[in-house]
Amino acid sequence: MSGTPAAGSVFGSTPVGSTPADATSPALWWRGAVVYAVYPTSFADGDGDGIGDLRGLRERLDHIVDLGADAIWLCPWNPSPMADGGYDVSDYCDINPMLGTLDEARALIDDVHARGMRLIVDLVANHTSNQHPWFQAALAAGRGSTERERYLFRDGRGELGERPPNGWISAFGDSGWTRVTEPDGSPGQWYFHTFAPEQPDLDWSREQVRADFDDIMRFWFDLGVDGLRVDAAPAMAKEAGLPDYDLAAYGDPSVFRSSAWVDSPQWDTPGIHDIMRRFRSVAREYGEDRMFVAEAVVSSSARLADYVRPDELNTAFNFQFLKEPWGPGLRAVIDETLRLHAEVGAPPTWCLSSHDEVRLATRLGRPDTTAVHMVDPATAPTDLELGRRRARAALLLMLALPGSCYLYQGEELGLPYVADLPVESLRDPVHRRSGGTIRGRDGSRVPMPWSGDRPPFGFSTNDDTWFPMPADWADLTVAAEEADPGSTLHLLRAALRLRRAQGAPEAALAWRASDPAVLDFERLDRHGAPVRCVLNLSGAPVPIDDGWEVTLSSIQLLAATLPHDATAWLRRVR
Repeated sequence: MSGTPAAGSVFGSTPVGSTPADATSPALWWRGAVVYAVYPTSFADGDGDGIGDLRGLRERLDHIVDLGADAIWLCPWNPSPMADGGYDVSDYCDINPMLGTLDEARALIDDVHARGMRLIVDLVANHTSNQHPWFQAALAAGRGSTERERYLFRDGRGELGERPPNGWISAFGDSGWTRVTEPDGSPGQWYFHTFAPEQPDLDWSREQVRADFDDIMRFWFDLGVDGLRVDAAPAMAKEAGLPDYDLAAYGDPSVFRSSAWVDSPQWDTPGIHDIMRRFRSVAREYGEDRMFVAEAVVSSSARLADYVRPDELNTAFNFQFLKEPWGPGLRAVIDETLRLHAEVGAPPTWCLSSHDEVRLATRLGRPDTTAVHMVDPATAPTDLELGRRRARAALLLMLALPGSCYLYQGEELGLPYVADLPVESLRDPVHRRSGGTIRGRDGSRVPMPWSGDRPPFGFSTNDDTWFPMPADWADLTVAAEEADPGSTLHLLRAALRLRRAQGAPEAALAWRASDPAVLDFERLDRHGAPVRCVLNLSGAPVPIDDGWEVTLSSIQLLAATLPHDATAWLRRVR
């Protein structure tokens, strides 16, 4: 670990309540926040029905405070038939009754703000539930109605309209088109759904759809939420006329390739950016501290940066970083991300896992460490000890990078993906639409273990939790890890305390000369003192330079060297 760094700079944290006018100001909280992602039905059950809810979240807020997060991202809390984990919304301006009420939502917002944190909630704007009044009205109104103009209804191909309007596919497998029965009982038009048939896509070329969502966003900003996470943003704008795939360009179009598609007629089309600009204009009515984060799985870091141009969304999850295999290639992803985000004046937004991905400790313990969105090779051999070692190292790398970071609930405990959930308990439509060949995302949505030596581990007073919990998680509960100074929980608490004390970086980092498989960079803390992060992927121990002191490491260091698959934070001592 040697070499000469270039100078960098770092920005400090933001007091709650500040409202700077300039979106590039370092004082804006979202530019450097650590955000804790909550899947509400799996976080904490407050009413004893076996399903997590807002009461349970409020009762467990201090866990998130003690961890050191600056904000919470809450997955869908709207009314929903739950065909896709809440991402099939039947009412955009209310709370799912199984989670609570609007009054409890207001109380949660107050509790979050009282603890100095912010709250981000999901905005599922590409599609509604098929139970939404808009869609039910469209079904009843029939062909050619204004009600159907909200959605992508089309006549089918073939003499009797028996074939889908085009070959577009669903992210969950199979065709993206479903045929309806008309009010008179006859076979009718088809509607498009990027995801499950229970999630019909809206037609965002229609002004009425855009105006309705202006009001929906204002409703939640008026209620007091600080940000909105835009679900499936690249799906929202389709190419005019809904043309079929260019088979010469796509080859086999039967696989949904959102992370590779370029110029797809159904994904990441140029029209999405006008919609994002309109979203940003609504948020600016409330000041620059109201923000958006985009879920945008796209083909390159350059295309991702387009979503965070100055007049578009504030931030976007960096899936290129999440999906990069464990290895030296991470450096190139970091460099490209920093360069492209700097060009548009936006902070990078790093993440390593979510409710849609295989949990980090499991993924990094497999022979193939690449993250494949919504797909789980459940039978892949997994070395969890290795996976947890790498996960700890990866999390320290992420938390040292410039910009904001998202931590998914349970990563602070090193929870694994549960690959052996009983088939009868699986809910993910990916499993059903794949004919049972893909287990799907449910294994990353198993409830949080809080305390005790058997299920439900303090998650609920009801043993019958909405997903069954593994019997061998006693050592992974919050209480057990609090009692273990070497736990992942203690490591992340220490990392977030140190990150806050140093000041979250928001300027270009400086790489030090090193082996290509040693990621070694330096920046300045809030006082102008140099600090370093070193991740060793070289396969051999790396000596720690004289004049540097380890302030935190992903594993216990027994000598003045950093072992393979380990990360250390350092500060200069002379």
